[in-house]
Amino acid sequence: MGKTGKYDHMKLIREYAGGHKNLILLGRFLAGISAVLTLIPFYELWKIIRIAVEGEDLHSITGHAWIAVLVIVGALLVYILALLCTHVAAFRVQANMRSALMRRIIKLPLGVFDEDGTGKIRRIVNDSTAATETYIAHNLADKTVAAVTPVGLLVLIFAFNWKIGLFCLIPALIGFVCMMSMMGKGMQQKMKEYQNALEVMSSEATEYVRGIPVVKTFGQTVHSFKRFKSAIDGYGKWTTDYTLVLRVPMTAFMTCINAIFLFIVIAAFLITDDGVATGDILNIMYYIIVTPLVTVALTKLAYSGEAEMTLIDALKRVDAIMEMSPLEETSNGMTPKDHGLELRNVTYRYAGASRDAVQDVSLTIKPGEHVALVGPSGSGKTTLAELMVRFFDVSSGEILIGGVNIKDIPSDQLMKLVSFVFQDSRLIKTSILENVRMARPDASEEEVLAALEKAQCKDILEKLPNGVHTVLGEKGTYLSGGEQQRIAIARAVLKNAPILILDEATAFADPDNETKVQEAFAEMSRDKTVIMIAHRLSTVTGTDRIYVMDEGRLVESGSHEALLEKAGMYQHMFAEYSRSIEWKVGV
Repeated sequence: MGKTGKYDHMKLIREYAGGHKNLILLGRFLAGISAVLTLIPFYELWKIIRIAVEGEDLHSITGHAWIAVLVIVGALLVYILALLCTHVAAFRVQANMRSALMRRIIKLPLGVFDEDGTGKIRRIVNDSTAATETYIAHNLADKTVAAVTPVGLLVLIFAFNWKIGLFCLIPALIGFVCMMSMMGKGMQQKMKEYQNALEVMSSEATEYVRGIPVVKTFGQTVHSFKRFKSAIDGYGKWTTDYTLVLRVPMTAFMTCINAIFLFIVIAAFLITDDGVATGDILNIMYYIIVTPLVTVALTKLAYSGEAEMTLIDALKRVDAIMEMSPLEETSNGMTPKDHGLELRNVTYRYAGASRDAVQDVSLTIKPGEHVALVGPSGSGKTTLAELMVRFFDVSSGEILIGGVNIKDIPSDQLMKLVSFVFQDSRLIKTSILENVRMARPDASEEEVLAALEKAQCKDILEKLPNGVHTVLGEKGTYLSGGEQQRIAIARAVLKNAPILILDEATAFADPDNETKVQEAFAEMSRDKTVIMIAHRLSTVTGTDRIYVMDEGRLVESGSHEALLEKAGMYQHMFAEYSRSIEWKVGV
């Protein structure tokens, strides 16, 4: 009962349960005892019917009734104990599973979150572990009851009149066959497809909601979001096709399990051809009462089978994260001699991609030098910057900081060397103080305030009700995109790493915020090696060197003036950019 195919999900659950695995066994055992106890009152009911029909000592009915009531109460208490055991074990499994996932996620390359998306990983951590907890806490006990009850029912059904019992089993057996046809080998794959469809639709819905301001501003319709509409259409088609496939077996299953009374009537006619005996009436009345349990048991089996497939899909998704390989850590860490970077024939291709995102790139950035990476969208700028700080490991080539291959620098030391300001900075729902302090947890409040002042955040603190202690997201307290960016810059200022990477850091800033962001950059860039990624070419004209990327290749490099004189790709890009900022609406 613990296996489906070759995937031993119960073994995996026991591993996550640790010392609580015996509680799962105890819970299932108690659930089975509860199922047996639940059937005893039906035997007492048969005795009561017999006494009533045969006119025996009617006063003894009270005793049988009390026995039935007490056994039912006992069965309920035993089932509650079973649920208590499974719930405690379920909470432990969920906690251990989430802890294991987070320990693995922390060790994964940061690039994994770009490839798979934080939404997908968050859904696995939350929903998959929740599905496991629900199965252990509730479905596992119900599945045990659903498995034990039919065995007890067979005893009850055949104990009094095997002919009627046999007739009662005919629709049950047909229904069971129909149910098993729906739970075939392909069903697990269908469950995976169903969860994938939900995952895609959920992810695209999030992107659509984020894009609503654009939709409203430009009067567009949902058809502007083709991926979201395609996800909805695909999910709708999948569910419709799947429903049509299950229509016949499901209709047959529901018809059979609800047709047991019809077979009792047929059995009654067949066994009473020679006259109706008192015992026949007693048995027929008893079977009318007890046979609905067959319907309930089969329905529980069907639902427990579906819950088990959901669990297996959830565990496989958890396994997919647990099987991801973390970056290899060096056993003898080396210390860079300075903070310059060198890339030697670096090539990288994303998993499943048809071409290299970065191809045979070689460049040198001297300590304290300010450089820029520019180029069209998809040219490999961000990928190259992420490779520099080992978000991924290169497919070929090598990257050195201070003459040391970054693979030979321990990851915690590498993170201390680099600050990364993204174009879409994330703040968490806590105080501004704690948001900034994430860069250096041991920093004092005075140090955080100094970093905020250097990042031009003084005006932000002045307008907030509790200043630096204001909790973001509480009571409608939110910051604009440009203000969030300045808080993120304060993190980088507080960290004070010698290498600074700025990825489109002014992309969402309004003119006023952009001015303050640029002032913050100037403050924190002193005496640091700076790599800027920018589409606004006006922000990179003062850098020491500009590297121009196109389709993953480094095509040009030099100062702003030197690149303009070459009249190459950069000159064309800068001319187009200059025309775009001078464009105005005609009168």
